[in-house]
Amino acid sequence: MPTNLQQILESFAPAGEGYTVEIPSTWMQGRTAYGGLSAALGLHAAQQSADDLPPLRSAQISFIGPLAGEVTVTTKLLRRGRTAAFIQSDIHSDKGLGLRAIYVFMQALESEVDYAHHDAPNIGPPPPDDALRSGPPEFFTHHFEYRESRNPDAEGLPRFTRWLRLAERDGIDPMIEMMVMGDALPPAAVALQSRGAPVSSINWFASILEPAPVTENGWWLLRTESDLVRHGNSSQQMGLWSTDGTAVLAGMQSVALFS
Repeated sequence: MPTNLQQILESFAPAGEGYTVEIPSTWMQGRTAYGGLSAALGLHAAQQSADDLPPLRSAQISFIGPLAGEVTVTTKLLRRGRTAAFIQSDIHSDKGLGLRAIYVFMQALESEVDYAHHDAPNIGPPPPDDALRSGPPEFFTHHFEYRESRNPDAEGLPRFTRWLRLAERDGIDPMIEMMVMGDALPPAAVALQSRGAPVSSINWFASILEPAPVTENGWWLLRTESDLVRHGNSSQQMGLWSTDGTAVLAGMQSVALFS
């Protein structure tokens, strides 16, 4: 049976100044771990590294090299002030450094400003249970549920929008869930490819917009859209909303296209 996310997190084993953990083959994306899982592993280690952390507010993640099998996760407190803590997480495999991330945990601040312009796409409600599917057991999408649709929103438009949820999500910390869900769509630029050439995320910047995100029945609405694809690189904007339309994550990614 494929190992679910909670089982992976519970398997963290102290090792020196960090942890070791096994990335199951069912969470792979080609020759490396699914990026959302790698980001979640780094966040989980950061959360364990300091007491009484405020809510996560942003993550800056660099996907440096492949991660597979047993990996080591280490953390470093870069700064902790009265309102914010900056914690760096590194994940190494036997091939070297695979991920470096900086997670920023920050208290809510008093402000006269309260403004939002990040509306949810209108694609209707989440799909019914009898319309759901998951990916093949040997691929990370096996751990998600969604309605089958790999078509872009419109002809020639590099944008995907989809309802997704984790198939097994009991006990998952909301911020861990944000990391795992936020990167779950295919890179938007694949909608422009004439053949299935490899793509790879390079950097991901994610702003967490809600300190305690909640949704109904595990469903999250995701959208990713490329705004420039040139010279083998795509810049894409990303968003994640709860079932009531609340924006919970806004992000940006740089993606390499090997075609």
